[in-house]
Amino acid sequence: MPPIRPRHQSLFQTIVRQRQLVFMSVFIMAYVVLFTYVPLWGWTMAFQNYRPGKAFSDQVWVGFQWFETLFSDDQFLMVIRNTLAMSVINIALGFSTAILVALLLNEVKFSPFKRTIQTLSYLPHFLSWVIVAGLVGNLLASDGVVNAVLMGLGLLDEPFQWLGDPNSFWGIVGITNVWKEVGWNSIIYLAAISSVDPSLYEAAAIDGAGRFRKMGAITLPSIRPVIIVLLIMSVGHALDAGFELQYLLGNGPNQETSQTIDVFVVVFGLNSGNYSMAAAAGIFKSVVSIVLLFAANQLARRLGEERLL
Repeated sequence: MPPIRPRHQSLFQTIVRQRQLVFMSVFIMAYVVLFTYVPLWGWTMAFQNYRPGKAFSDQVWVGFQWFETLFSDDQFLMVIRNTLAMSVINIALGFSTAILVALLLNEVKFSPFKRTIQTLSYLPHFLSWVIVAGLVGNLLASDGVVNAVLMGLGLLDEPFQWLGDPNSFWGIVGITNVWKEVGWNSIIYLAAISSVDPSLYEAAAIDGAGRFRKMGAITLPSIRPVIIVLLIMSVGHALDAGFELQYLLGNGPNQETSQTIDVFVVVFGLNSGNYSMAAAAGIFKSVVSIVLLFAANQLARRLGEERLL
């Protein structure tokens, strides 16, 4: 009879017993610390009148001056509006389309056709945003395909400047994000659907339920925990509306709707050399994201749903 191990072991004993796992985790932890926590030292710039080339001890501390400057700047308030608007559009379109694609692909029984659709929908995810921005710019140009098709159908009398219209920019970003990420985002929903008990569908079929009835009564309730967890994570990234697409497609006419917090940080941090204001904007984004994440998680807990923490 093997000896009975004590129920409660010390931390040191646990580390020794699981030393292989600890050894494999060292490199991951080092990566996280090096590239996630060490850069937090740069947050001190937000509380200084930072000047490059000067020693840390020679920097002038100004407290919350740059935060006060940010929230009194109409441009930064416009940037927050743009970021939140594009985030809401991306989350709403991204979730709905990914779930819809997963539900529809789950109903396809012809495997070659299903694999082909999956492959074609995944491919845009692996394209660089620089390439995607170039494609979008060419499609929406004055002599691009979109204007040519709309003029050929008689919907436009002359070419429309899509990227020069501020009112069209949010929609362009939302549609582009859906095209690029819908296939990739649907993978986890397909995986969740594959774990649903087939006997539930068989029982529903005996009761006379059709495909759409099965989707609404079986599939969606079964994958709801996955949807809730991913939604909580998306809320935590509500201020990550994007950078590359907005920066590459942004121009003078659409500047009032194309700038996000990330673009604002680059413009003031790198182009204008105001590193302190850029750091303050980055801190604001990080703090709000953490607050939103915990708030969404707490709301899910109160509603009795699955939660992240």
